[in-house]
Amino acid sequence: MMRGWRLLLGVLVLLPTLESVVAQQGPPGLTKPVVLPAFDPTRPSCSAPADLGKVLAFAQDNERKFMQGVAQGLALAAKDRGLAYRLAQADNDPLRMVEQIKELRDAKIGALVAAPVDPVSLAPALQQVIWSGAYVGTVVPPPATTILNAPQYLTGKVLGDEAARYIKTRLKGKAKVVLLTHDSLQFLAPRFTAMRDALRSVPGAVLVADISPLTVDEAGGAAMMRTILLANPDVDVVLGADTVVLGALAALREAGKARDDQFLGGIDGEPAAVAEIKRTGPYKASVSLASPIFGYAMGQHAADWLEGKSIPQAMDILPKALTSENLAQYEADTADPASVFRDARRRDEYLRMYGNICYDTRDQYLNFPWSSER
Repeated sequence: MMRGWRLLLGVLVLLPTLESVVAQQGPPGLTKPVVLPAFDPTRPSCSAPADLGKVLAFAQDNERKFMQGVAQGLALAAKDRGLAYRLAQADNDPLRMVEQIKELRDAKIGALVAAPVDPVSLAPALQQVIWSGAYVGTVVPPPATTILNAPQYLTGKVLGDEAARYIKTRLKGKAKVVLLTHDSLQFLAPRFTAMRDALRSVPGAVLVADISPLTVDEAGGAAMMRTILLANPDVDVVLGADTVVLGALAALREAGKARDDQFLGGIDGEPAAVAEIKRTGPYKASVSLASPIFGYAMGQHAADWLEGKSIPQAMDILPKALTSENLAQYEADTADPASVFRDARRRDEYLRMYGNICYDTRDQYLNFPWSSER
């Protein structure tokens, strides 16, 4: 009897190991960083996936405008290429996103784009979809058939340089600065390093707050700004993602502390930020990452994958500072991402593509945090 119990305990101890072995059903992908060459659009086609639906799904983390832009581009590309389109909204719930992606995998969809709530917990589910033969694109973190990223340091530098220039020319070289970060997301941390580097070029720029809001949305930005204003009621510069900086602006207005000579600037080119720039008030700049345009490109790549074509392994979305002077062209481009994608010159202003992968080489998917700045 005792021997039987010992055997049972031994099996129980081995269960986690056995589960991990069972879970690993396919290749690990490229786990060590590599430098990818430029995408070669002339590569020959290979096999097309079999037994997968002509469906493009978007696993969306939340409803912020930037992600709505991604969804807009994906839906348009799906329509243009004859794919069904499905949206799975996680509402910032990582467990819900994992379950949604498992359901999409079980439904044998042909293509998935994901904006992960929690990259670590989502990675195994994304691998399962990759192993099924489907296209998987992600917005920043691995694993993926195609990773979409921005050169994060350059993105932050573009905004930081705009702010530093404004402090020097309009604020006489002195400013109290609030930096609303996402440093807990390692993939985005370089953009805030770049902002700090840019501000260090202005001796009179003082960081009175360098902190991450609890949630990456307007509510989180507003709540954090209210707390900051208790200790620092007069703020000159606020930098961060558009969605949190818009929340900070709402808190400044609520407290009667918003001024037209302030410099509020964000990243993502969100419509509300663009509207604020047009008002020529405190919001002075937004670094565009043109989400409808890269969403449309990812949708086109998904359709190409399902036809057996070679597509990029990675894609940069190039940062562009939006000001009152160049908003008109930007709005025209994001309203019609299909025409931008078809025009190589215009497309190259927003996108840069790297590497090649197709269904036959799908074991070469990226499973490391890719960045063109490595």
